[in-house]
Amino acid sequence: MNNFFIYLAVMAVVTYLIRMLPLVLVNKKIENKFITSFLYYLPCSVLSIMTVPAIFYATDSKISAAAGFLAAVIFAYKGKSLMKVAVISCVVVYIAQYLIKMTAF
Repeated sequence: MNNFFIYLAVMAVVTYLIRMLPLVLVNKKIENKFITSFLYYLPCSVLSIMTVPAIFYATDSKISAAAGFLAAVIFAYKGKSLMKVAVISCVVVYIAQYLIKMTAF
């Protein structure tokens, strides 16, 4: 139990430092184009890194997950809204799962 509070304190300090240090160390506007573009695309890339693996473990079959992912990529590329992309990819996964179960018998 004593180690828990030590771990909690270390985690709190590290989390606070990560959020506080950029505010303290960077006083002026960042003018480097590489760093600016890196920081601009960082949230999207982190979200993608966390989401894409979860897609392939969310279904019973990797084939249905790949079909839903492919449908989502195609409709997102065509500029459809987030709601339409989500609904269409869910429907594609449902149909793929149904077809996989039907062919298993």
